[in-house]
Amino acid sequence: MDSQDSTDDGSDRPVDELTAPRLGRKPVTEVPASGPGRRAFVDISPTRDRSDARARDEGRVREDRDRRFRLRHREYDGDRLDGFDHDIGMVLVASADPADEAALRAVPTTWGLRPDAFVHPWETDGPT
Repeated sequence: MDSQDSTDDGSDRPVDELTAPRLGRKPVTEVPASGPGRRAFVDISPTRDRSDARARDEGRVREDRDRRFRLRHREYDGDRLDGFDHDIGMVLVASADPADEAALRAVPTTWGLRPDAFVHPWETDGPT
């Protein structure tokens, strides 16, 4: 499937933009940091519950159109990203808890981010 196909909600948005969070995955994008030696990332963290754990134990992934989300813009000391202690010196720049998928699509735009900039965490240098 082409990643630019329309989603089932009728919008002409990248399919992964909603599919990954609905499936409990955490899309990430790197954004400009405040200064040299710093790196910043915005992630969309979906909520997970017992149904997700049960699905994982059964070897499947659960889609949830009513899933809640938290967007976080965090900045890190670039030298610590590869280490276990990447959270030392981390600064939470902004956070949002969109009430539904419409708001989830609106927040990144409000923050000046393109929805298609979000990728899987393993495709970035950001901490997971």
